[in-house]
Amino acid sequence: MVRLDDRDLELLRVLSAEGRITKAELAKRINLSPTPCWERLRRLEKAGVIEGYRAEVSLRALGPHVMVFVAVELQGHTAGNFQTFERAMANYDEVIGCWALGGGFDYLMQVVARDIDAYQRLIDAMLEARIGLARYYTYIVTKPVKSSAPLPLDLLYGAE
Repeated sequence: MVRLDDRDLELLRVLSAEGRITKAELAKRINLSPTPCWERLRRLEKAGVIEGYRAEVSLRALGPHVMVFVAVELQGHTAGNFQTFERAMANYDEVIGCWALGGGFDYLMQVVARDIDAYQRLIDAMLEARIGLARYYTYIVTKPVKSSAPLPLDLLYGAE
């Protein structure tokens, strides 16, 4: 685990809300000169705390689509069954998120497709591919309520 101080946390707070901020503005916002700010940024990137920088793309602005969460149960529960399913996820661009779960379901997938027919074709392809999918439960998103919120850094990495 990487040790973070208050300036590191502030740097992460600013970047998580404003990923395109210039290095000079970032340094100003966290009250550091540019060189020490840049060194902190590089240290956090190298340590894997900052995994990347992305643009938030509005699916609504791009056109019709459907967002679906899919709860998945596998046919078997051996290490090989889990590995097969997890490796297969890389083959499906429509699956934009996939999480292994503890509890009733084995995985939760987040899927974006053009429409319900495209979603069903994806599921049919997964069933035909024999990746271990036994049952799936479809939950269609009717409206986004909260997404892409900055991490609650103060709650996750509070002062000791």
